[in-house]
Amino acid sequence: MAKTEVILTHNIIGLGGESDQVKVAAGYARNYLFPQRLAIPVTQSNRRQMESLKQRRAEREAHELNTMTDLSKALSKLICVIKVKTGEEGKLFGAVTAGMIADELKHQFDIALDKKKIHLDHSIRATGEYEVELNLHAEVKGTLKVRVESTTPIAAPVAATVEEKPRTEKRGHRGDIVAPTIAEVKAKTEKKAKAEKKPKTEKAKDE
Repeated sequence: MAKTEVILTHNIIGLGGESDQVKVAAGYARNYLFPQRLAIPVTQSNRRQMESLKQRRAEREAHELNTMTDLSKALSKLICVIKVKTGEEGKLFGAVTAGMIADELKHQFDIALDKKKIHLDHSIRATGEYEVELNLHAEVKGTLKVRVESTTPIAAPVAATVEEKPRTEKRGHRGDIVAPTIAEVKAKTEKKAKAEKKPKTEKAKDE
């Protein structure tokens, strides 16, 4: 396959940045790079443009560095909450991925971050709080706190219900109000009536 040298006028991922002189397939240059004005042929006149391209590249890279530095500071103060379904002991059905974190950053904070910049040493497979490493730029690293929470309802403990039941049914328990029976009410009424009648009888005997 025939090759040709070109001067890039724009940053192309995997190929190079502005002012870079690279070799590419002749057909790729002719059919894509030149029509899209992403590159120019290597000629004496075009070489003179390299200085301006280098200046533009330096400005772009400085802007990217400043932007990523500011983003790193902002992300270090955030907590990205990810809610998932879990099983016993908080274990996840699957794992939290870099893509999920990127989606939640966009959803919660409107921050667009390429998932390739999110580095996970190990898969997150349990609830809890984690510190995730970010590769934002060749010269900028960062961290993001990620809190994984469960959306699975916690079942009420059965033992607690069983223990409380005997206390409510036991009559005479301290602190419980126990309603008197009909027999108890009747006996109390008769006793009161006798007590009130007794003084009258004794007074009649004295007269």
